[in-house]
Amino acid sequence: MKMVQAIIKPFKLDDVREALTEIGVTGMTATEVKGFGRQKGHTELYRGAEYVVDFLPKIKLEIVINDEKVEAVIDAVLKAAQTGKIGDGKVFVMDVEQAIRIRTGEEGNEAV
Repeated sequence: MKMVQAIIKPFKLDDVREALTEIGVTGMTATEVKGFGRQKGHTELYRGAEYVVDFLPKIKLEIVINDEKVEAVIDAVLKAAQTGKIGDGKVFVMDVEQAIRIRTGEEGNEAV
């Protein structure tokens, strides 16, 4: 099993969710996060005072899937989340050693 983590722009969440649903992903976790990469943040004006926003709002998606679906999930996220502008995000893939469904006790691929 693998965990795919994707950091995306917040307004792309619905597009990515729909793309993942179309390829058969039945569950995911979405978390509101803040961060920066090469984008480095930006300057905003509030009540006449200028201030720097270092951490930008993002969405972190976590999807645990069978090994066979990894490439399809990555492709779906890349196509749905891409705007072509700086700050589109990143995708990370990690091994998952074990998964257990709390309700039934199912383990491994059956738990996913």
